[in-house]
Amino acid sequence: MASASLIYAVNFINPPKCILHSKRDYFSFNMSYTCTKSKTSQRQMRNKQSRMATIAAGNQEMDFTDPCWKTKFQEDFELRFNLPHLKDVLPIKPRPTTFSLKNRNARLVNGANVLEDRKNGYVNEDDRALLKVIRYSSPTSAGAECIDPDCSWVEQWVHRAGPREEIYFEPGEVKAGIVTCGGLCPGLNDVIRQIVFTLELYGVKKIVGIQYGYRGLFDRGLAEIELFREVVQNINLAGGSLLGVSRGGADISEIVDSIQARGIDMIFILGGNGTHAGANAIHNECRRRKMKVSVICVPKTIDNDILLMDKTFGFDTAVEEAQRAINSAYIEARSAYHGIGLVKLMGRSSGFIAMHASLSSGQIDICLIPEVPFQIEGPYGVLRHLEHLIETKGSAVLCVAEGAGQDFVEKTNSTDASGNARLGDIGVYLQQQIKKHFRRIDVPADVKYIDPTYMIRACRANASDAVLCTVLGQNAVHGAFAGFSGITVGICNSHYVYLPIPEVIASPRVVDPDSRMWHRCLTSTGQPDFN
Repeated sequence: MASASLIYAVNFINPPKCILHSKRDYFSFNMSYTCTKSKTSQRQMRNKQSRMATIAAGNQEMDFTDPCWKTKFQEDFELRFNLPHLKDVLPIKPRPTTFSLKNRNARLVNGANVLEDRKNGYVNEDDRALLKVIRYSSPTSAGAECIDPDCSWVEQWVHRAGPREEIYFEPGEVKAGIVTCGGLCPGLNDVIRQIVFTLELYGVKKIVGIQYGYRGLFDRGLAEIELFREVVQNINLAGGSLLGVSRGGADISEIVDSIQARGIDMIFILGGNGTHAGANAIHNECRRRKMKVSVICVPKTIDNDILLMDKTFGFDTAVEEAQRAINSAYIEARSAYHGIGLVKLMGRSSGFIAMHASLSSGQIDICLIPEVPFQIEGPYGVLRHLEHLIETKGSAVLCVAEGAGQDFVEKTNSTDASGNARLGDIGVYLQQQIKKHFRRIDVPADVKYIDPTYMIRACRANASDAVLCTVLGQNAVHGAFAGFSGITVGICNSHYVYLPIPEVIASPRVVDPDSRMWHRCLTSTGQPDFN
């Protein structure tokens, strides 16, 4: 099936001969493809003007007039998405898993305790999930994500997450560490709780929490917190993090020294793009030292700005809580004479929360996000549209992401502990500009400004996020015992997968202004183009 679909998709009348060669771990088909061309076709190709394009994901140039470019693309994709494994650098052998979906009496197999009556619930090493599922017929299709100028279909397979039949650690000898980095996010405690539960099911006895992010790995005044079921049983009922959070970190070598001195065999790191970059550096240093340490990330970003994933935990809760702020702004605006409600939501470089909150509330007239430029003044600006709304509706509600309109606000030229540029306050700026504008045109306006950022961050996870956190926490542990390191766990097209860290931190995920979701938001708000 795979060979047929790939060859068929080339769409050449006389396609070159493609020879199949056996190769370990080529997607789920255990095959790789090598294209061979006749001398005649090679001469024709040399004489033909080549269309060259850059594949952003692989940062490589590809000649799309080459009949075998899909094969080359897939081979490059396979290399980039191959998961780093401890056996790549260490001579280790697996043993039968101790994780079972049925709790039965143990028996000895080659000197190891193995649970009997194991249900067939394990993930095969060759299981894969499709990264992209929509086949776009044209680059002009709404939201089209194309590799070549013709928007050809190319299968891209990534590793399925879940428990394996063989593991690479002796659970009774493992010491596992958990660390939460960056800012607060709904669901942190849910993930911590589930990691502890799953580690204990494997038979791990030593589980510790590292306090206040990476700081806990170099600040000698911060002791480890011993974790077990009784400690974490009810922490999901509250927001925040049992372990505390902090931004920034220390020298990577110093952190790895600390991991080595503590005897940590698995470390589970919860955080966003910056935290993932730090985790990848820790993983690389552990590999360089040939340490048997599995570094596993769980993506935590309330902004939903990590590449390749459907969503990250905390996002659904943030959207739900944002609706409460929007509803309050709506009621204030509707209850006042010429009332204008203004809500600022999270979103440094991506406007997912603002967009989804606007869609779900149905009360937003104007949604402003970082990805879509806008003008405040002028005949097509935000202020002119506000005049129109006040004239026609008598009130208006705006929603703005914190990273939007940074060209209008004063630059601070400073960064936070994570290295992120400190943003100007677009919410306060818009509030001031709206008041000035309506005073200038001698029209009364009552502006109410709401910033619910810290209220949202501190919330307990809602039901949707709680389920996501549970599965992410479980799969993080499964990935560590499977021997992987330098990976993150996420959900792609409703399936849980493992991804190499470098692939998800190449750049922040952002809203595509040509996507159907943004078009849906514009349909809901009825706003014009402000640029």
